[in-house]
This record gives sequence, C-alpha cells and structure tokens, in this order.
Amino acid sequence: MTKNMIGKSVKRIDAWAKVLGKAKYTEDLIPNGALIAVIMHSTIANGLIKSIDISEAEKLAGVELIVTYDDVPDILFGTPGHPYGLIPEHKDVEDRKLLNQRVRFYGDDIAVVVARDEVTACKALKLIKVEYESYSPVFTPEEALKEGASQLHEANKGNISGKWELMPEGIEAAFAKADKIIEGTFKVPPICHCHLEKVTSHAYTDADGKIVVVSSTQSPHVCRRVISQALGISWGRVRVIKPYIGGGFGNKNDVLYEPLTAFLASKLPNNIVTLSLSYEESMVGTRTRHGMEIKLKTGINNDGTILARTMELVSNTGAYASHGHIVAINAAAKYRQLYPNALNGFKLTTVYTNIATAGAMRGYGIPQVMFAMEAHMEDIASQLEKDTIEIHLKNLIASGYKDQSGCLETLDCGLQRCIEKGKTLLEWDKKRRLYQEQSGEVRRGIGMACYCYETGVYPHSVELAGARMILNQDGTVQIQTGATEIGQGSDTVLVQMAAEVLKMPMENFYLLSTQDTDITPYDPGAFASRQTYISGHALKLAAEQLKDNILKKAAEKLSKNKEDLELANSWIIAKNSEEKLLSLEELSLYSYYDLEKASVISADISNSVQSNALTFGCTFVEVEVDMAVGSIQILNLYNIHDAGKIINPQLAEAQVHGGVSMALGYALSEQLLFDEQTGKPLNNNFLDYKLFTMMDMPKVSVEFIETDEITGPFGNKSLGETPVLAPAPAIRNAVYHATGVAINELPLTPQRLISGFKKANKI
Repeated sequence: MTKNMIGKSVKRIDAWAKVLGKAKYTEDLIPNGALIAVIMHSTIANGLIKSIDISEAEKLAGVELIVTYDDVPDILFGTPGHPYGLIPEHKDVEDRKLLNQRVRFYGDDIAVVVARDEVTACKALKLIKVEYESYSPVFTPEEALKEGASQLHEANKGNISGKWELMPEGIEAAFAKADKIIEGTFKVPPICHCHLEKVTSHAYTDADGKIVVVSSTQSPHVCRRVISQALGISWGRVRVIKPYIGGGFGNKNDVLYEPLTAFLASKLPNNIVTLSLSYEESMVGTRTRHGMEIKLKTGINNDGTILARTMELVSNTGAYASHGHIVAINAAAKYRQLYPNALNGFKLTTVYTNIATAGAMRGYGIPQVMFAMEAHMEDIASQLEKDTIEIHLKNLIASGYKDQSGCLETLDCGLQRCIEKGKTLLEWDKKRRLYQEQSGEVRRGIGMACYCYETGVYPHSVELAGARMILNQDGTVQIQTGATEIGQGSDTVLVQMAAEVLKMPMENFYLLSTQDTDITPYDPGAFASRQTYISGHALKLAAEQLKDNILKKAAEKLSKNKEDLELANSWIIAKNSEEKLLSLEELSLYSYYDLEKASVISADISNSVQSNALTFGCTFVEVEVDMAVGSIQILNLYNIHDAGKIINPQLAEAQVHGGVSMALGYALSEQLLFDEQTGKPLNNNFLDYKLFTMMDMPKVSVEFIETDEITGPFGNKSLGETPVLAPAPAIRNAVYHATGVAINELPLTPQRLISGFKKANKI
C-alpha cells in the first residue's frame, strides 16, 4: 500500500530541472532574430508632453518601429491581477494607457523603440526629442491632499484614489469608559519586490491572427483578459503562455508590460517582439509595496481589556491605482480580525502621488498594519506596566470566531499555542527579568508580535480553480492545473495531493508546469496564499473523479462491483483481501484499445470555493543593540505558524525562511528613495537598495502548531505570505525592550536608531 503523502517532506518535482539548468524561463524561450523593444521613460515626475519628435530616430538603420502615446489605443485599463468583477463598483480602477502623454512619475512610459538589437534601440531613444510642460509634483499624501495641489487624475478629485470610513455605533462611549486612551503614529516606506528574474515578455501574431504572449506572469488567465481590454480586442484573440518563473512576490500578479508587448507584436505581425526591463527599470516601472502612515488610538482598562480601537490609515498608491485602495481595505480587515472583541473603527484614505506605483506585494497591506498594531500593543503593555503577552492573550482572536460575512469561521485557532511555544523557546519570562535593568551602550532585549491572515479572496472576489487529470496508456497520470508555480512549491504539493487520493507513487505523475490560456484549466493565479487551499480543492476533486472512473472501468473489465475494488500502488486490488487483480497499466491499455469499449479515463474539474480560513502565527525575537553605532544583531528568531495541516514540512519551512528574509529587509534596511525635488529614484539598483543577503541572515527557527482546518482540502490553510507579517514589529519591540526607546518608523536603520537614541538622551 502506498504510504500517506500528506505531511511528508518529498523532494520538489522541479528540483532537478532547476538545479541542472534545464528549466526554461521566459528569456530562455526567445527565438533568435526577435526584435528588441526598449521603453523611453519620462524625465520629469509631473507634467504634460507638449511635443515629441521621433524623426531623427526613425532614420537610424535597424529601427523597425517607434510608437509614442499618440499611436496607442485611447483606452484606459486597470492592471491588478484580480478575477473579473461583474459588479461595477467592485471593478478594478481603470486609470492608465499603454503609453502616456500626461506624465505622472519620473520614469513614466512615453514611447517605445523596436529595433533589430538593443544597442540600436538605445541609440534611437537618445535621438527622440521631448518637450515637457512641468507641473509642481506631489510626492507624499500630505502634499497631494493639500488644496490647490496638482491633480494627477481628472476622475479623482483631491488626488484621492479611494476612501472608506467605518465607525461602529457606541465607539465614542466605549472610549469614554476606558481607564486609559493610548495613541501612536507609525510609518512604513515603499519597498521593492526584488525577484531575481526580470520582468520580461515576448509576443507574436500566429497564423490565425491570434496574439501570443509568453510572459513571466503569476496570473496568465487574468493577463489575457487585461491585454484584450487594453488593446480593445476580443479575449479569444489573445493567448498567454507562462513558463517557469524566477520569483514574483506579487509584482507579477499585476499585468505589467504584457499589453504593450502584445500591441507592438500586432504592429509587426511578421516578427517576434521582446520587451525585457532592466533591474533599474523594474524597481520603479512596475510595482512597489504601499508606503503608509497609520495612526492608532486604543481605549483600554487597567486590567488590559481593550474596549475600543480606531485606525486612521493613509496609503500612498503612487502614480496609478493598480491594486490601490483594496490594499488599505485588506489591512483594515485584519486590523479588526486580530482583536475582534473591542469596538473597532477605521478611516482609510488611498492617495495618488508622483512616485512609483504601488501594487500587490507579499502580505497585501498586512505587513504595514501589523507593524503598527503590534508595536502599538507593546506600547500599551509598557504604559500599563504589564507583560505584552498578557495583553495579547486577553484580547486576541480565539476559536469560535465568526466574521461578518458568514464565510469565515474559526473552529480551531492555534494562535495561543503558537504564543506559548514561542514563549517557551525564547525563555521569555527569564529574559524579560534578565534584561530589565541594563546599562552601557550595548544592550539586549526580546520582543514578540502576532498576525492573522486569510486564505484566498472569497467572498471579496470569486474563487474558481480548475484541474485536469488523464490516465496515460502506461498507467501513469498526466496533470494540468491553472495554479502557477512561482517558486513556492505548489506543483509538488498538488502532486502529493493527487498521490494521496490515488494511492500511487509520486513518480507516476507528470504535472505540466507551463500554463497556456488556450489549453490550461482556468485559475486566476498565484496570489492571496490561495493555491494549496483553492487549487488544492480542484485537484482533490479531480483525483477523486479519476479514481472513481478508474474503478468503474476496472469493474467493467473484471466483471466485479466497483465497491469491492480499491486502488493501491498502481494496482487494482480486492478491497477486503488486498489481492492484486489488475495493474493500472493493463487497465489503461484495455481502456484505450478495446475494440468495443475504448475510452480515455480522465477527469476535468472546475470548482468554485465559497469558504475562507484564517491562519495565525507569531514571531519571537532576541536582539542585541549597539546604541553608539545604531546596529541591531538578531540573536534568536522563532517564526511560529498555525497553517492547519502541513502538506510538505520541508517546503513549508523553506517558505518561512524566504518570508523571514524579506521581513528582515523590511524591518532593518529596505526603502525606495526619491529625490525630494525631482522625484527621480535614488537607489533603484541592487547596490544602493539595501536588500538582505544570505550573509546578513541570522539563524531562523521555524515551528508549526498544526490544526485541522475543516474547510481545507486536506486540513490545510495559507502559509505563502504569512512569514513576512510579524518579524518587523517583533524586532522593533525587542529594541524598545532593550533600550527603552520606541522607534515607530521602518526601516530601523542606524541613522534612525541613533537619532532616536539621541533624542531620548541614551547616547
């Protein structure tokens, strides 16, 4: 009998292909002779192009096409990688064109040169003459919201991309009853995704007039739809192919330059056109994480019971909406869910500014709000002179929670067990006492922070996923899913699920990692930590259907009842005696080639999931702070998760290590900087942008508190994004414990720390 595959650390099915360099990425698939497209970017942050002269550039030998804002369709479209919305007010904001005459950030796309080689294309760019009419730029929400500020989009007066306020009845009375009211303001910067594979795509027109786009996209089916909308053509005229992907982290959930590449291919129908951004272009021309300012106010009793909380959140979405205000709304949802017993109110404002556009990034608004919330909880505990764990346990979400939508019910919340685990591992009580009284410039401290997160996007958007399984003639199984593997290991986990249902060895399954919108079952893509949960449901149902069809065919051949048969290790066996009756290969050959009863044994499922699941966890950290030089050394870090049942422990641990690495960069070093006068990016390269490297990484300890999520296909729920959520506030809180200085702005750079220590007269 095949051993259980759920909970087993099997090797990644794509490991050898990637290690040996056999996996083909988008740039590997560009045919020889493809034309090269290079984008001309604006050199002002805010204004209008009065004229653009391409006459000299067109004369350059090797230039095939030059396209400006005057040549593209006059169509506004939205770029987020969301499922299509039928309700008008829920649709994505449509506020951008393929190329722009109205310039909204330094680096905006205004023209494209297509040439036979990159050198020629770059030479041609330098020959294009542009005359601008400049407007006063606004780089912060505060500037953009001022009366008389330059308006970035006519449809959005006051530069407000979105606004939402919810103050429950009785909240002011609850504040009035509180023993203390504690307030705090927290700031987080825009940061970059920094995936190693560049943003790249190439496109051509096939013999039938269909535009084919090969792209490193997280969401091929969504990409297809957005391309058709941007070009004003039917959805069926577009085909998107997604090969292997070298990282995305949410950036490639947006539809980035695929519509432009498709448009260029439509203008050069006998050619293949490729467009590949440099890292410098990608860091400002694609998407960033939203910078935010978050003001919190909490009414609390002396015993630690929170009565009322409000949050005022201002989010900087940059030049275009992209995911825009939905990120702020998502942040507010988790703000309410983590501490649901208090009356929770919020005011959300998302603002257009003249900096790089923000979009989806791992965590989708929650790293920002968790930093503010969990740092604020530490401040509350300090003012009440209580242990922060005591305050957390008194107010946190617990088993039995139901949200207002009715689709989210937490029957088994493992968060308290996560906290107890972290407390034990870090020796919390001992070290809180040990580090209570310290002197000198080098000090140690400990901190913790919690999080909660959803699994997928239902009921905010539809959750639909497809899976197809075919029994090959040799008894092996072919799998196709729309779930996009972007490095997280979803292909491997889905095969584990199939092997679990069909009781077959994993080596007997072949999963096609490439997605092709003309062939692949529908799935909106890799985002919202949804795939093991949402796509897993579809895969499980397809495997169950295939198993049923296999047993039906076996019963036909063996002249037995289907109920008396079972599958085990690629054999049909007698359910009671486990006697081997027929190999799967023999059954397959019979099914395919019997003269009277030939048929293909397959399963094809499209499944809509109408549930969601909250996942939980916390980070415990110990730091050493050298106040004189503003350095923070991570001595111990425990990242602990309730992600339901863990399908593949080794892959899950790898996810956590990667997420913590991103979180440490967010906490300690990363920020995208712009010139305060011109808006020109100052550090959009891997030298000046201080990304955490393997040399910077401390030891990271990973723990799982397993629960059984009844809505998950195998008791599982989300894990992909959650490791990034709690480390930053936990580190900030540990620094506060060590030094007595609360730093409320990320990243915790030496300059910021030293400034805070000097202000507090610590150095």
